[in-house]
Amino acid sequence: MKCWSVYLLRNERGALYTGVSNDPERRLAEHRSGLSKGAKYTRACKSLELVYCCEVGSRGVALRVESRIKKLRKVDKEDLVSCGPDRNGLFELLDVRETDL
Repeated sequence: MKCWSVYLLRNERGALYTGVSNDPERRLAEHRSGLSKGAKYTRACKSLELVYCCEVGSRGVALRVESRIKKLRKVDKEDLVSCGPDRNGLFELLDVRETDL
């Protein structure tokens, strides 16, 4: 079983997109292709750069972490990208414990 990751992409306008995948490189290629396998939001983007990726565990954990990241303000997401925390650091930054997930 592959470990699931949460990732953030930056588009040409500087906007951040958050997603989850068990194969982030494949998922990035799907987003960049502009085809239906990429998210609707990213299909219109001219360029996408992977700016953060972190393995977090199961799919359920990844979806919960993704949800918490999406609720952050843009400035807080930028802080997350700049410090690039590992799994434990990410959980600490989001103020979550394993038992919460």
